[in-house]
Amino acid sequence: MAMREIRVIPDPVLRTVCDEITTIDDGVRNLVADLVETVDAEGRAGLAANQIGVNLRAFSWNIDDEIGYVLNPRIVELSEEVQDGDEGCLSVPGLWYPTTRAWYARVEGVDLEGEKVVVEGTGLMARCLQHECDHLDGKLYLDRLERSVRKKAMRELRERL
Repeated sequence: MAMREIRVIPDPVLRTVCDEITTIDDGVRNLVADLVETVDAEGRAGLAANQIGVNLRAFSWNIDDEIGYVLNPRIVELSEEVQDGDEGCLSVPGLWYPTTRAWYARVEGVDLEGEKVVVEGTGLMARCLQHECDHLDGKLYLDRLERSVRKKAMRELRERL
């Protein structure tokens, strides 16, 4: 296990659609251990594999003192009810912008034994599930901002780089 360095924008790995995990081997086990250890730090809610430079569909979470992971996650249900609130990202440090997400989200994937896993939640957990699945599809929360807010965010981002 190792605390891994977080990749930040404009690293191209963050814009890459991650590959499905087809074989659960020692490399995948080590990836999960690193994801879990790296997400277990103050202020971290979730971490996708590409945020540590690995182009595989896996993420970990750290919500309400619960740490977990899922391999090959896919969103299978979102509520019509939405939540608004500021969202940030470890790969876009220091920027927080209002982002609309579904209030409830349900994700299905597998664990290290290849067994089906269902992860679901409301509020912050739902936001995390959606945010991390976006990462695995090569998207950042900035892509979901309303046009005028996104313009402001991108300007601020350029000033910081």
